[in-house]
This record gives sequence, C-alpha cells and structure tokens, in this order.
Amino acid sequence: MDLGDRAGYFRFLVRDRDSKFTAAFDAVFAGNGTAVIPTPPQGPRSNAFAERWIRTARAECTDRFLISSGERHLRTVLTTYAEHYKAGRAHHSLGLRAPDDDPNVILLPAAAVRRRQVRGGLLNEYHAMSPRLPHHPPETPSSSA
Repeated sequence: MDLGDRAGYFRFLVRDRDSKFTAAFDAVFAGNGTAVIPTPPQGPRSNAFAERWIRTARAECTDRFLISSGERHLRTVLTTYAEHYKAGRAHHSLGLRAPDDDPNVILLPAAAVRRRQVRGGLLNEYHAMSPRLPHHPPETPSSSA
C-alpha cells in the first residue's frame, strides 16, 4: 500500500477487531511509523463517533448516488458532502446549528428562507434571509399644482 506524500502523516490508526484486518494490514501502517490501536474487545461504544458519521454519510450521500467513475468520483462526492456536513447541515446536538456556525450569534426569525441545492439537488441547505422592508415607490411631484 502506497500512502504517497501522506506517509508518516498519521500517528495512530484506531480500528476494530474485525478479522479482515490481518497482521499484514497492521504491518503496512507500522512500516510508515503509524501505531495501530485495536478497539477494546466487546466495546461497541469505543468507536461510536466514527460509526455514526459513517452511517450518516451512507444514508444521506453514498446510498443515493451511483459512483460511476471510480475513486476520484467517490472522493469528490464525499468531499462535497463533508463540507455540507460541517458548514450547512443542522445538527440536533448543536441546537439545529451547523458545526461552523458562530455560537455567539443569536439567530432571529426571518421573513424568508433561501434554499441552496448541493450535489445537484440531492441535498438542500436552507439559509435565513433578512426580512424585506415593504417597497414604497418614490413620490413624484403632482402636475396638477
């Protein structure tokens, strides 16, 4: 396995104890200076954050796309989804805010909401617009005077 310019970049690899991870798999990472740390036996919650993200990414993104042109297409789709996940997707644990939202800003109810389509309309992001003030045309001087 060639990690290219990322060799030596990863310090740790946390993995579960699935039988598909052989000693040869661990040796590849050990050869690059990466410590392989298996999760504790019978510890289903030890990798909960990663498992939850993978489930969400599959349900909201990859299960709805036909990845047609290989790894490059998959990386493009997942990169776009990850940007949406961090910047535009509401999270229940954050009070329906995105992780990149400024926590010091209090959102006020808006008169209108603008939708932005992501990934060709498969995902939608909604952003509040400032309320519009009623439009009053400028008064013209009366010609009857």
